[in-house]
Amino acid sequence: MKTLKTIFTIFTILSVALLAISCSNDDDKDAVKYNEENPLDAYMAGSGFSQKAVDVKNSGIYEYGFSFKPTVTGKINALVVKIPDVNAALRITLWDAATKTVIKSETVNVATANVTVEKTITSIALTKDKEYFFTVNSDDWINRTKTDGSAATYPIVAGNIIITGYAYISSTAAETIFPTNARNTYYAGDISFKFQRTE
Repeated sequence: MKTLKTIFTIFTILSVALLAISCSNDDDKDAVKYNEENPLDAYMAGSGFSQKAVDVKNSGIYEYGFSFKPTVTGKINALVVKIPDVNAALRITLWDAATKTVIKSETVNVATANVTVEKTITSIALTKDKEYFFTVNSDDWINRTKTDGSAATYPIVAGNIIITGYAYISSTAAETIFPTNARNTYYAGDISFKFQRTE
């Protein structure tokens, strides 16, 4: 009887261990890796600003961009930019929209005008439903409007990103100023990012 109890105890311990290993392997197999997404095309389509584009060069330095909220927790893995002039040190900034403070600034080398440049960065975590502002500091941009010049209606859903507005402010190359002049009849760009959901 004592031998039978010992065998049963050993069998129970082995069964629990095997079950734990099996569950651990199943969890690894079931882990979801989400695709990266760039909200710019959906933003342009949803706003109608994909209809007309005019290059603007050397027209005074501005800090300009769009505010947004992720609908899921995620991260920014890369910056994407296309402007109508070269700029070896184009500054792109992510802001906390509520506090108007800089979360992170990066520089991108735009070696060729009107060619899309993508820069992989150390990932920046984004919180679901928190509002951020994404800007560039430049005197060059692609001015995008509707053909009839009418306004867009915000918010605009762009995948897991909701674009909440566009704004600009006069600046200098040396300073980073939070944009406060909201506009809904155009978008100056092109700047965006690669977003990846994490949960």
